[in-house]
Amino acid sequence: MFRLTPVVKNLIFICVAVFILDKIFPGFYLTERLALWKISTDLFKPYQLFTYMFAHGSAGHLFFNMFTFAFLGAQLEMVWGFKRFLSYFLITGIGAAVVYLLIEILLNPMSGGSMVGASGAIYGMLLAFGFLYPNMEVQLIIPPVAVKAKYLALILGVFAYMMDTSGQVAHFAHFGGAVVGFLVLRLGLLRD
Repeated sequence: MFRLTPVVKNLIFICVAVFILDKIFPGFYLTERLALWKISTDLFKPYQLFTYMFAHGSAGHLFFNMFTFAFLGAQLEMVWGFKRFLSYFLITGIGAAVVYLLIEILLNPMSGGSMVGASGAIYGMLLAFGFLYPNMEVQLIIPPVAVKAKYLALILGVFAYMMDTSGQVAHFAHFGGAVVGFLVLRLGLLRD
């Protein structure tokens, strides 16, 4: 069972609350208001670089993000403490949004659309987990084998990328969260 740490517990609560409120009050368009809209639209607002992380497009999207977050985030928060962990979460989440927007401007400058979800920050945490604990063995349920964290991070990253057949997943945000997370760790930017 997961031992939820304070920041992880509160961030999961916020994400679940946003999802439920959006379903209870659909006319308020909470997810659309919090989503990160592309700069080419009139709907883009700078605050969305932060708020998009707390809105999710479906129950499955929310479940898998929060499940991964509970596992990885709690481990990192226990070691780093709440300030360093929250800083890392926000830096990788906002960094993922910035990378996503920059790449979209370069590749698809006039496209519309939006992005939601904590996946960019979660990819940052996945990278941190594999980076900080490369040889830690993690027992999987399916298949029932133990895998080193460095391989688990790589497998989960590739698996998530390969599983998207809809073309609706913001892979550049995932990539951005991992790259920003790597830079933060490599450059030693997290301080107590």
